[in-house]
Amino acid sequence: MQTPPLPPFDHNPKPYTGPSPDEVLELRRQFLNPGIFLYYKKPLMLVEGKGQYVFDEHGQRYLDGLGGIVTVSVGHCHPHVVEAARRQNETLQHSTSIYLHPNIVEYARMLASKMPGELTVCYFVNSGSEANDLALLMARAFTGNFDAIALRNGYHGGSPGSMSLTAHSTWKFNVPHSFGVHHAITPDPYRGAWGRSEPDAGRNYAADVKSLIDYATSGRVAAFIAESIQGVGGCIVYPPGYLQAAYHCVRAAGGLCIADEVQTGFGRTGTHFWGFETQGVIPDIVTMAKGIGNGCPLGAVMTTPRIAAALTQRIHFNTFGGNPVVCAQGKAVLEVIERDKLQANSLKTGARIAAGLEKLKARHNIIGDVRGQGLLLGLELVKDRKTKEPAREETAQVVETCRDLGLLLGKGGLWGQTIRIAPPMCVGAPDADFLIDALDAALSKL
Repeated sequence: MQTPPLPPFDHNPKPYTGPSPDEVLELRRQFLNPGIFLYYKKPLMLVEGKGQYVFDEHGQRYLDGLGGIVTVSVGHCHPHVVEAARRQNETLQHSTSIYLHPNIVEYARMLASKMPGELTVCYFVNSGSEANDLALLMARAFTGNFDAIALRNGYHGGSPGSMSLTAHSTWKFNVPHSFGVHHAITPDPYRGAWGRSEPDAGRNYAADVKSLIDYATSGRVAAFIAESIQGVGGCIVYPPGYLQAAYHCVRAAGGLCIADEVQTGFGRTGTHFWGFETQGVIPDIVTMAKGIGNGCPLGAVMTTPRIAAALTQRIHFNTFGGNPVVCAQGKAVLEVIERDKLQANSLKTGARIAAGLEKLKARHNIIGDVRGQGLLLGLELVKDRKTKEPAREETAQVVETCRDLGLLLGKGGLWGQTIRIAPPMCVGAPDADFLIDALDAALSKL
């Protein structure tokens, strides 16, 4: 099969004059923790980004099909976002929330305007892990309960608290914070007991949440947390009605419902601005990070005034959360999403990619499932469609081959058997077609 060409792109990367990849790798081995993993057999060094593309030290261009792990929402180095950060950096780089500054309140008001119901109060942090830690603390402080329920196969961060909520063996250490955290069955229509043809699948999966409340807790819970679509877990889209039924069980037991929007928020699903809206629910607490700031260290927790008041019981403080620079960047990201109609583009371009993936499924028997919403898509590879044995090695090889073709993708799922596709929301039809052609070529080489 002929190697597909990258779409034309009018940008000349700056000449790179720094240390070589081998030198950087050696320094990394000496001075960085070995627990920080690298993608690819031959590590890739990226030195520049523009729009939906990144460039290595030789000026080789790659389509970023993973958006910097779903972090770059509006495109690498978007001029409006860069300029907003530059202006603020030249005026005041740091001011904690113990002082007044217009950026933090203006940005909080902008975020609140995007939320349904009474979700109007914001607390800024530095990452998704920190946001989920704070959400759980807030739920326990408000309800007076301790037990929490999360989902198997879910991922909520790398801090001890957020790791306790994570039920994905690849990412989880045996942290003591796991005490009091219970994990419900993953509502996976592909691998689970109830498939997409089962009309009551959502309620059937949610019954396990009720069972945990009845048998694993005192009958009272502090919180239920779920990604609106499981990202690291392999882009698992829940059956209709699942969150509605699960939220009902949790609220009846005195708990709050937390939506982890770290990967699904800000229009990426296409049909809605927030992933939880696709399930027809309004959570009590929403956490967000990654695409919120297009790559800057910014996260947020949004909740109701009544729940937020629980934190006034003690002094709670975040040194860098909501500083002027990250808030300026966050405001600029929201402005770009609105101005460039990126939610609509996520729907349109995501549908084009999804249609292409379905055609690939018809051609390649190794593809077991195509799923996702908007520009958050998963392609699960299996050795056999009947047994659904995970094709872990083949998935890794496809990702390696796509890199050689100029396409960067991610891996997910419990066994690393799912290719994750989540490019910056500025991708267009030519990028979608190249992505499909590159995947087709890589799958054909297996």
